[in-house]
Amino acid sequence: MSGQPPFYAQVEQALLSRIGIDWCPGDRLPTEDALIAEFGVSRITVRRAVHNLVSRGLVVTRRGQGTFVASTNLRQPLAALTGFVEDMTAHGLPSRARVVLIEEIAAPESVRVALELPVGAPVTHIERVRLALGSPVSFDSTYLPVDLGRRIAQDDLEHEQVFTLLESRHATPLVDASYAIRAIGADEHTARALEVVPGSAVLQIERTTYTTGQRPIDHEFLHYRGDAITFTTRLPRGAATDRGSAPGPGNGTGR
Repeated sequence: MSGQPPFYAQVEQALLSRIGIDWCPGDRLPTEDALIAEFGVSRITVRRAVHNLVSRGLVVTRRGQGTFVASTNLRQPLAALTGFVEDMTAHGLPSRARVVLIEEIAAPESVRVALELPVGAPVTHIERVRLALGSPVSFDSTYLPVDLGRRIAQDDLEHEQVFTLLESRHATPLVDASYAIRAIGADEHTARALEVVPGSAVLQIERTTYTTGQRPIDHEFLHYRGDAITFTTRLPRGAATDRGSAPGPGNGTGR
C-alpha cells in the first residue's frame, strides 16, 4: 500500500471520474450504504470523500434527500495564458470537447486583421463545445492560418486542446495573448451549443494568441455560460501619474 493515496482520496477520485459521465448536474449519488458496499470501506471514509467533493462545490448534500451533483459554477482566475483543459484540470475536473464544425473559409475581416493576413486569405475555422461535469461550459469558435489549421484539423480535437497541439506537436510556441471581454446575449447558434435560451447572458472572450516574433496564430471567440463560470483577477494600483488627474471644470471627461 506504500505510496498509494489514502482510501478516502481514492473514493473521492473514483466518484469524481463518474461525474459528468454516469451522473450529470442534478443527479443523485448512491447512498452511503451503497458506496460502502461498492468500495468496501468504512462509513467515515465515504463521508470524508463526499465532504471533500462538497467543499470543492462539485456536489451538494440536502438533508433527508441525499447528495446531488451540483450545477457547474467555477471561479477561474485570469492570471496566465491557459486553455480550457488546463483550467479544468486545475479544478480537478474531467473535461472533454464536442467538435461541431471544421471548415476552410475566407477569413472574415475582423479575423483577417487580427491574424495579420492579406485580403482574401483562407483560414481554418473550428467550432467546439467544451464540457465539464458533463455540461456545456464554453462554445469556442477558433480561427487559424491554414498552414497550421490544416494540420490541427487532422488531430483529435475532442480529447486534445489546440494550445497543447500547437506547442507539443506542431512546434509553435505560445508567448502571450490579447483579451477583450464583453457580455452579450446568446444568439440562436450559441444558445443551442450551450443549451441555454436564446438571449441568455453569455460572457464572450475575444482572444488573439501570439507565437515568437509576435506573429498572431490563433484568433478565438470563447463564449461562456453566464451561470457556469466567474473570472477573477487581482490588479496592482498604478502610480498617480499613470492614472492621470481627475477632470476639473472645463477639462471634460476625456475619451
